[in-house]
This record gives sequence, structure tokens and C-alpha cells, in this order.
Amino acid sequence: MALASTQAAQARRQLVLNLFIYPGGHHEAGWRYPGARPERLLDITFYQDLARSAEAAKLDAVFFADGPAQVDNIRYASRFRLEPLTWLSAIAAATTHIGLIGTASTTYYEPYNLARLYASLDHLSGGRAGWNIVTTAVPQASANFGLAETPSHAERYARAAEFVDVVTKLWDSWEDDALVADPVSGLFADDTKIHPIEHVGRHYRVKGALNTPRIPQGRPVYVQAGSSDDGRSFAARYAEAIFTAHQTVESAKAFYADIKKQAAGLGRNPDHVKILPGISPYIGSTEAEARQLHEAFSDLIQPEYSISQLRQITGVDFSGHPLNAVVELDAFKDAGPAKLVASRFQLVVDIVRREKPTLRQLIDRLAGARGHYVVVGTPEKIADEIQNWFESGAADGFNVMPPWYAAGFDLFASQVVPILRKRGLFREEYTGRTLREHYGLPRPESQFAEAARATA
Repeated sequence: MALASTQAAQARRQLVLNLFIYPGGHHEAGWRYPGARPERLLDITFYQDLARSAEAAKLDAVFFADGPAQVDNIRYASRFRLEPLTWLSAIAAATTHIGLIGTASTTYYEPYNLARLYASLDHLSGGRAGWNIVTTAVPQASANFGLAETPSHAERYARAAEFVDVVTKLWDSWEDDALVADPVSGLFADDTKIHPIEHVGRHYRVKGALNTPRIPQGRPVYVQAGSSDDGRSFAARYAEAIFTAHQTVESAKAFYADIKKQAAGLGRNPDHVKILPGISPYIGSTEAEARQLHEAFSDLIQPEYSISQLRQITGVDFSGHPLNAVVELDAFKDAGPAKLVASRFQLVVDIVRREKPTLRQLIDRLAGARGHYVVVGTPEKIADEIQNWFESGAADGFNVMPPWYAAGFDLFASQVVPILRKRGLFREEYTGRTLREHYGLPRPESQFAEAARATA
């Protein structure tokens, strides 16, 4: 009987699949691939079309990354950024169900402004907003905001924790039934159910309340993308979905188990923390065709750009290193992730330790998706990999990262998703309208309503 119940629960568990939209595609040379249409990268209809394709495939969400600085290596790659909330608002108007996740930095936003922006997106989309919470490590950003240097890793996470506490209070500051809008009685809002938050902390002083009624989801879905020790601790406490990068299923399983254990230790339901690694598929009708596709992208790599990318990740300059010489682990001994993305630094070091690649092999590996998992093969092989990670405790789903647009995603949607659906791993149709419903997450109650009941 217990076994039957376990099998029934497993049968009900469904993959989460997001389309990670990155200008030009996730291969660093994706914008150069035939048919990639780089002239459309500033055309909103291009992104609306991508989102509609993802919605037709019943994916959970589209996701836009962001960073508040121009990076140094735009010479050879499509490395500009579009402000996500503006772009997602236009996508919301062109879609009806798909979730809308955008990145915003706790280091360079103010809580009240961010709370209003995401509240507006959730209202206008009918409850589809998700906030990817980042702390922004790139040193170029600090000078854009009048700072002499980038705040330390620990300081950024301390600020982020207080930031999330503040915006959570702001999104809760209107109880669900505070907006009355009753023409007969003349009562528009019950102001006894609209609460100043009166926050005074180390980094912020915010009176509140928010000047926007409570949103359809209660709060946007909280998403997080850090895998350092501080990042894991933060994610276990706050995140409802975690974007992460892993090269092996063993690494992914260890991360998955650690986050779920930490979340449970904090009194959270581990099922309400979705672990979503990135996957970049190169799909062919045969293994040989898929390998040819991957090799075609490799041929477009420009080493000068790739080596600058590697320097940004690791802090090590390989510009004088022969491309066909093995990268030695000692090259990283004096480097460190203090002012870098610590988890991505470690990922590169692990590749070097495990595979002993040449410099050419290392930059080729990273070019495919910046350290996310690259899979080359037939639709069945891609589906097999997804199913293995999903069922072995390595992932609750994936951020799909096509090497190029739009055909790279069209292949996944038309050839891989039907296989996953046939295996009972992915939905046939949407069963809800909000991103929380897609992810199987509860709608949180306002903490002020809870407090009012407790004192009643």
C-alpha cells in the first residue's frame, strides 16, 4: 500500500520547464549562426513570438537575466541587457498563461520602487510575475551607482536578506480584502486593513504601506540564482525556485539534497523549493547530426572573447596561454572568488580538476552556456537526460537555454517536449493561470492578516 502511494505521488510530480531568454542565444556565438536573426534583437515582437512559442508548448515561464552595467567583452558577443520588467510587461500583453520572471538586484534597487514594479507586473499579467533575486558581483556596476567599490560578498547578502524582508512586508501591507470598491456603500478601501510597515533596519528605513493593492499571487514567486555557501543559505530561507549550474548529475544531486535539507531545517516544505539547473540542448535527428551542429557552433568561437569570459569568471588571464596546452590546476591557486561569482569559479576549477582540458577545450565547454549543462544528441537522448536528473533527485525541472533563437528553441519544443509529455513527465495543458499555480506553490497570506487574527 505504501509503495502504491509513493508511485502515485511520483506519477503526479511534473517537470518545471522555463525558457531562459538571452539575447542572441546561449552559445556565445549564437548570434552568428545562420538563421539567428541578430537584426531582431531590439524588436519586442521577436521576444513576444518566443514567449508565445513557449506558451504553446505549455512551459511554466520565460526568464530574463539582467545586470546593471555594460560588460567589457561586448566586442564579439551580444552582451547588452534589456531592462526585464519593461520587456516582460510587453510580453504579458501578448500572452495569457506563461510566467514572467525577471532579474532585479538587491544591491542597486530600492525596496519600495522594486515592490511597486513587480506589483504592477503581477496585476497587469493576472498573477504571472517572478522575481529573480540577485546581489550583483560584477565590479563595473558599482561605479554606475556612485560607489567606490563593489560591496563585499557577505555585505551584499546581508543587504539582500533585509531587502527581501522589506519588500515582503510591502507586498503584504494590503490585506486581500482591503480593496472594497462598493458603489452602494461608497466604501472604496478598508483602510484598517492597509498597514504601514514601519521598517527600521541596518540598511533601510521604509514607512509604507505600498500604494498598490495586494497582487493576484499575494507575492511574486521568489527566485534565486546563487550557489555559494551564502547563496545556498539565502535560497533555503527565501527562494521558491533556484536557478543553478551543474556539469554532472552527481554535483546536481548533492546541491539538491543540501538545499532541500536546509529548507526543511528552517521549517519550510522542501517541495516548495524548486531546483532548476540550466540545460543547453544541441538536437539532431541522429547523434552524428547533433555532433555536427555542436561543432558548427564551436567553429564560430572567437578565442579572444572566450578568454576574456574565462578571466571574468576566474580572475585568471589566459591570454598568453597556448590554446592547445593543458590548463593546470595551479593556474588558479592565487585566484579566488572573493569578488567574483563564487559558484561559477568553483565550477571551472572542478572541470579543470576532473577533465584536465586544454585551453581550447575549456573555452569550448564554457562557450556553450557559460558553465551550464550542455547536452548533444537526439531528442530521445535529451529527454533521457532530463528524466534521469528529474527522477534521481538532481532537479525539479530545468531552465532551457537554446544555443540560438528561434530555431534552437523550436527544436526543443517540437521534438523533446512531446517525448516528456508522452512519458507523463510534463503537462498536457495548463491547469492554472498564475506562476504559483504552474509551480505548485501556495499563495501566501498577508502577515498582517495573520497578526490581526492572532490578536483578535
